[in-house]
Amino acid sequence: MRLVQVTIPAGKRETVLGTLDDEGIDYVVTDETSGREYTGVVYFPLPDNAVEPILDELQELGLEEQSYTVVVDAQTVVSRQFEDLKEQYSTDDTDEERISRQELHTEADEMTPTFPVYVTMTLISAIVATAGLLLDSPAVVVGSMVIAPLIGPALAASVGTVTDDDEMFWNGIKYQAFGLGLAIVGAAVFAWLLKTVNIVPPGIELASIGEISERFTPDLLLLAVALGAGVAGVLALSTGISVALVGVMIAAALIPPAAAAGIAIAWGLVMETIGATVLVLVNAVSVNLAGVATLWYTGYRPRNWFETDDAHRKMLRNVAVFAAVVIVLSVFLGSVTLSTYQTSVAQQEIRNDVQATLEETQYEQFTLLEIESSTGQGVTYEQGTIVGINQQITQVTVTVGYEGNPDRAALADALAERINEGLQHEVTVEVRFVEVERRSG
Repeated sequence: MRLVQVTIPAGKRETVLGTLDDEGIDYVVTDETSGREYTGVVYFPLPDNAVEPILDELQELGLEEQSYTVVVDAQTVVSRQFEDLKEQYSTDDTDEERISRQELHTEADEMTPTFPVYVTMTLISAIVATAGLLLDSPAVVVGSMVIAPLIGPALAASVGTVTDDDEMFWNGIKYQAFGLGLAIVGAAVFAWLLKTVNIVPPGIELASIGEISERFTPDLLLLAVALGAGVAGVLALSTGISVALVGVMIAAALIPPAAAAGIAIAWGLVMETIGATVLVLVNAVSVNLAGVATLWYTGYRPRNWFETDDAHRKMLRNVAVFAAVVIVLSVFLGSVTLSTYQTSVAQQEIRNDVQATLEETQYEQFTLLEIESSTGQGVTYEQGTIVGINQQITQVTVTVGYEGNPDRAALADALAERINEGLQHEVTVEVRFVEVERRSG
């Protein structure tokens, strides 16, 4: 519920009150004695979904240029007339819970902090995320998401699109672009400092850190996180629900990949930098795409028909650009996903080949202890354009135990031949032998 306060300009008192009477709205009027151009202030409660149509109707009377309106939360309204009004505007869909276009615009505008605060919070978030990734600590990474101020610009760009507010749209886009670029640079500088002063061990294998490796080789499924965050953020904002938790979800799609890209830059890993940066871009665009589509679907439009028509064209243009970028970058993510799947299949085939070889009679004195696969990354090109990162196995290390004095060289040759027969490319096969002694108790 909302309590609306509208100042009544001189000469508009009867028109305003007559409109409220026609709509069956219960109101209270106080006289304005300040000597200004207003004759009074009218107060009236409205259901959430009635605020927008009533304000639009009043603004058509010329109040927008001659007065001001304040909309505040109302916890309780005891009035039979209000209950009738609430029933009149009741619906069976989400429109019954959504806030007005005017409130949506204000909420989105206020969610973006001032520029110095935005820069500071973004840098802190990126640094904390970098530390969390290097520590392989999900708790620290989640903490970085909580303080990230990215939800405001993302939602502002979406709201600016559907309400035909170019200034809000471009401010949202600029804030996002600058914030994500700042996060990557800040993470790179911080990671480089950690590496230079040997706080991080020099020989650390980044690909072995789970929190980092999944951002170096992004999966197509991560796209669902960004799309879901965009939809959830808009629904939370448009229904007046707290967006704090949704802000964490949006930050989850953006801050850790940006920190991973910074880490890759600090370590000079070109392929990993490309993978993490593409994930940042596709997630940022997906959040905006989902936000715009959700707002338009839930019925938000500019006030008059001409603005609506113009906003519709701009929305289609923005959606087309966002969708095109998402599709292009999704091809990249799809190639990484396919490459990861193929690598997993190849690893299982290698294990099957090794086990089948050791089950042969002449190798019964050997026991499989462990199989390790080392992978490398390369770039996939199509017509001179990078379309993905391919991952393939470069070395296989098989550790086997043995008893007695079997022919170890024969087994090593057999394993190398069989493993390479099952793969489409040649790999280095290293066989390690461990002597096993069995003693009965």
